[in-house]
Amino acid sequence: MNEALEALANAAGLVWRYHDGAGQWREAPDESLRAVLAALGLEAATDDVAAETLHRLTELRARRRLDPWTIVRPDEPTRLPLQGDGATEWRLESADGAVREGRAEGEIEAGRLAVGRHRLVIDGMTTTVLAAPDRLPEAPRAWGVTLPLYGLPPEAGGGLGTYRDLACAATAIGRFGAGFLGINPVHAGFPEDPLNYSPYAPSSRRHLNAIHIETGTEGAADETELIEYPEAFALRKKALADAYRQFTEGAGGPAFDDWRAARGEELQRFAIHQALSEVHGAYWTDWPEPYRDPRAQAVLDFAAKEADRVRYHAWLQWRAESQLSSAQKAAKDAGMRYGLYLDLAVGTHPAGAETWADPAQFARGVSLGAPPDAFSADGQVWGVAPLSPLALQQNGFAVLAETLREQFRFSGLLRIDHILGFDRAFWCPEGLPGVYVMMPKAAMLAVARIEATVAGASIVGEDLGNIPEGLRRDLDASGILGCRVAVFERDWHGDRGFLHSSTYDPQTLAAFASHDLPTWRGWRKGLDIDWRDRLGQTNGEADAARHGRSDDVAAFDRTIGNHDGSVDAMHDFLAGSASRLVALQAEDILGLEEQANLPGTVFEHPNWRRRLPVKASEFATDDRFARTAEIMRQSGR
Repeated sequence: MNEALEALANAAGLVWRYHDGAGQWREAPDESLRAVLAALGLEAATDDVAAETLHRLTELRARRRLDPWTIVRPDEPTRLPLQGDGATEWRLESADGAVREGRAEGEIEAGRLAVGRHRLVIDGMTTTVLAAPDRLPEAPRAWGVTLPLYGLPPEAGGGLGTYRDLACAATAIGRFGAGFLGINPVHAGFPEDPLNYSPYAPSSRRHLNAIHIETGTEGAADETELIEYPEAFALRKKALADAYRQFTEGAGGPAFDDWRAARGEELQRFAIHQALSEVHGAYWTDWPEPYRDPRAQAVLDFAAKEADRVRYHAWLQWRAESQLSSAQKAAKDAGMRYGLYLDLAVGTHPAGAETWADPAQFARGVSLGAPPDAFSADGQVWGVAPLSPLALQQNGFAVLAETLREQFRFSGLLRIDHILGFDRAFWCPEGLPGVYVMMPKAAMLAVARIEATVAGASIVGEDLGNIPEGLRRDLDASGILGCRVAVFERDWHGDRGFLHSSTYDPQTLAAFASHDLPTWRGWRKGLDIDWRDRLGQTNGEADAARHGRSDDVAAFDRTIGNHDGSVDAMHDFLAGSASRLVALQAEDILGLEEQANLPGTVFEHPNWRRRLPVKASEFATDDRFARTAEIMRQSGR
């Protein structure tokens, strides 16, 4: 490898030599490094270009009097030591809008800063001052239920669960004594492409999925086992259009107009994007060139001409926010300590609303993914655009803060999918081996603490996979809970036996599995192995995998004292865990066998299409929920 290329890769925080999740040594080729550097905006097409880029980057960093970000304790005297010699002018723009200016040599005395992100400008260069508490308060012990919102049989008709169905479920489960109700991500999706319905590859994480708005005018509910998204989307879109027509013809409007004005330019850009999608298709990368830049005159002209369609899409967000807020209120009114437990997807679709509105914030030409491990021999490419660590720092972590804030508006507990990406993110250039990109971990954790503190909420970080050394320690120090998934909690370096839940770290959320894993009954039967065997993914080792699963089931039963395959024994095992939080899947409570998602498939397996067999209004009288709640109560949860 050329010396300049290696030095630039190191300076940019790339890690291309590493052990993967299966313990195998990997080294990405030069081509991967050049592609990832280009995605970061650091040109390195040739060795000479890499040397020039490194020189400019080194010079720029040498001129800084302060690093791009720093973390301070809120409400304490803040002194910031300056790098270099000589006096300098400074300007501090506080999170509350207040401005202070001064001249300093050696250090800046910034006074006491409230919790928040503050902008300090020195010699034309910006430093983000993160006034963050050292640690979030300990999360009170509780248990809760997770379920697929899309799979709730709609009470008022149609083919998809709604935010009002969610409110109904929250009321029922809250009265059983649950502390939270978790759902799949409800970020804005792609209404113009009903076959792109994965909740983990959204169009925008800063807006809501309008397809879950209830109108009550869709006719009979679809009672089939699997959701047919094209039909479900068509019904709901028509119902929403009719509801908007009634809204515009009625006397309503001032409250919406005030809300829309308060949400400002960011909402306007999203609404314009949605209106453009109706004309030019779901993905902006396929649009005519004049419409690919939100600041282009063609876009401004379109927004003026189609003002009512833009208003319609803003109105959809208003309705979605209103109904999701009502669901959170219903959860709290039912006695839930946390209320809704929302899920923040790890990334956003590279051709969605978010990358159109803020393209500089995202890396292009690469996808987030994961290196090979024991469960995925070829690694994973998730098809979502990563946030650029350089852009994050240059823009004061605004995108991260705003994204978190949007989730906390409707929840008291937030799951951050693949929080390993706060430490290092695995970027996969097309057709090339992936490379780790180091992220500003300390700053990102500080931003998370700031937003959770302001909201009075708690955070769960999905810390599963090829875990970077020290990450779990840092999460614990921040008061962010980790995840303990029972099927993975084993003595991997000893006899591989399952660990008892009483040994789990208290600063965690315990669960049997997740949406990406088999249900309790499906795991016991090896249905995931059967699926992969039918799809030709087992490389002739299906029988061995089934034998291994049989041994695992027997070992797990011995650990939990189970003799008849009862889900109650598994729930009792989780209830007795040391973890502060316990999450139970509705699929397990209801005795379902098939899992929600089979990783590595799109349409080969009916991902995100399975309905629950019971309406939310029936939860309150369902003996299975009552029995599960009693197990939790007897454990002291």
